[in-house]
Amino acid sequence: MTALLFLLQGCSSNYEWGWYILSPENIDGLTNLKFLISGITTTIYISVLSIILAMIIGLIIALPSLSNNKFLSYFNIAYVEIVRAVPLLVLILWIYYGLPIMMGVSFSPFVSGIIALTISESAFQAEIFRAGINSISKGQHEVSESLGMDFWRKMRLVILPQAIKVVLPAMGNQFVYVLKMSSLVSIIGIGDLTRKANELVTTTYRPLEIYTFLILEYLVLILVVSYLVRKLENKLKYK
Repeated sequence: MTALLFLLQGCSSNYEWGWYILSPENIDGLTNLKFLISGITTTIYISVLSIILAMIIGLIIALPSLSNNKFLSYFNIAYVEIVRAVPLLVLILWIYYGLPIMMGVSFSPFVSGIIALTISESAFQAEIFRAGINSISKGQHEVSESLGMDFWRKMRLVILPQAIKVVLPAMGNQFVYVLKMSSLVSIIGIGDLTRKANELVTTTYRPLEIYTFLILEYLVLILVVSYLVRKLENKLKYK
């Protein structure tokens, strides 16, 4: 990154772009283009799996905190504050390099990246779920209880379906966040979009073109995610 900043400082308006390295009109360019795009599957897979696991864990963390049990409420607060205070990059490195040393437990780079992203995102998801559930009026809770529903049935059938409609925009924003932050897993060798770009830079010496294309790749992914979230939001709005 430092090298790229120095390069940008040295570039003038006369900089000659070398897009030939990614041009499908020549064999080398087409090969480089395919190599860059090949990381998109890994990026999507890691992001989707991490956000799904984070939502599950976040909901598990959020629900007990809504009870009158002070211990569970304090546990929720402690978990959220501690996890949010740890930088994601540090968490990735600690899980991949630290766990084998401290506990003798080691994971592959792929699994380590998913664990780190899941833990980090679960704290945000817990707060989103908590806020969404708290936004539902007390009348809904009282009516459900008057019908003989226990806590879990009430949540599953009445409260959560309404809360999800409320928090869907926030969840969409977090999905975009996870998609962008997944680029950090490249530091432990996972072949995502960012890792592929870094590897290609070392062989072509054209960082400006490659990182510009990388930005476009992430932009397309984020626009697709935003579109799908808005479509789902509009669909749920009329249910």
